[in-house]
Amino acid sequence: MLLTIDIGNTNITFGLYEGDVLGPRWRIRTIHEKMPDEYGILMVQLFGHCGYAAGDVGGVAIASVVPPLTQAFAEVSRKYLEQTPLIVDAGVRTGVPIRYDDPRQVGADRVVDAAAVRALYGVPACVVDFGTGTTFDAVSAEGHYLGGAIAPGIGIAAQALFERTAKLPRVELTRPPSAIGRNTPHAMQSGLLFGYVGLVEGMVARFKRELGANTRVVATGGMAELIAVETDAIDVVDPWLTLHGLRIVYELNQE
Repeated sequence: MLLTIDIGNTNITFGLYEGDVLGPRWRIRTIHEKMPDEYGILMVQLFGHCGYAAGDVGGVAIASVVPPLTQAFAEVSRKYLEQTPLIVDAGVRTGVPIRYDDPRQVGADRVVDAAAVRALYGVPACVVDFGTGTTFDAVSAEGHYLGGAIAPGIGIAAQALFERTAKLPRVELTRPPSAIGRNTPHAMQSGLLFGYVGLVEGMVARFKRELGANTRVVATGGMAELIAVETDAIDVVDPWLTLHGLRIVYELNQE
């Protein structure tokens, strides 16, 4: 089995593949202070809860935007799984030519997402990833990663409203009864949810003007489903897109 691990600033997602089929998958909070042994023990416990053992893992692929945790999970892989992980970085084959001014500046998750979309959904494509930041990534009709746009994530925006104002409360990120909020929590939820829907629709329209009207729009990340039900701009929601991309990149590097 292949273990795929996506280390983000807010969450860490990982899942087990048998062939090209994604089996159990998990999403946990990113805690920078955790030691490798703490993550290792947690991972083995989660495996056991689903009927798997550490010895069932025959390969590991990691994409990370948190450098200290990259090494922590590499240690977890070696110590608890007895596997040397494939860590997606500038020296790894991805099958996706990168046309960014400096390819080293592109996050591993963004390249892996592009590999997944190219293989699974077709190009040209726009990947919208609702993570700590909301990222928009453009993949050309030739399958090249062109670049994209980065905006603050909806969670960051909600937290900033709470922390930087004297009277606004912390609110749940959920759909309000209407766009016109009749109390402060509903007004905040409207601004956050429908505001980000407008952001997505506007950015997708601009990307399509540059990539072509037939551009496929694929959304991923923790807030993807919440946003997608409010707009026709998103064609596909795939919460585990990065894990699929890690599997594809791992297999490419075994050839």
